[in-house]
Amino acid sequence: MAKKKIVLDYEKLDVETINGIKMKYPNGYKDHLVTFSNTQGRYISALPFEGEEIYYLVRMTELEAMQIIREDSDFGRDGKLLDSFTGEIDPVEEDPIELELEEGEIKKEYLDENLDEAENIKDESFED
Repeated sequence: MAKKKIVLDYEKLDVETINGIKMKYPNGYKDHLVTFSNTQGRYISALPFEGEEIYYLVRMTELEAMQIIREDSDFGRDGKLLDSFTGEIDPVEEDPIELELEEGEIKKEYLDENLDEAENIKDESFED
């Protein structure tokens, strides 16, 4: 069964997915962005990430990718993930009920609306 593909903004991701992205791209996101055209023919840049059940295309420009890393305390001044980062979620930091609501909102808000965008990806390494 093929994984679902969704396109969404970094701010809409849950903590577990963000931590997975950090582990996959410990040297930053900018150099890993792909470009695809959406259903309106506009080019979109995004960071690909394969989760357990979903292929994510996390919408961001190069400038946003650099800003996210610069503002994230899990990355050092050199833009690299700190050795102390474990990827574990602090139970005090995340309320599981809120996390479920956020995931439901993401599926409702983005999955149907952006599924077609994800099928037009111009990066062969991300295709099924």
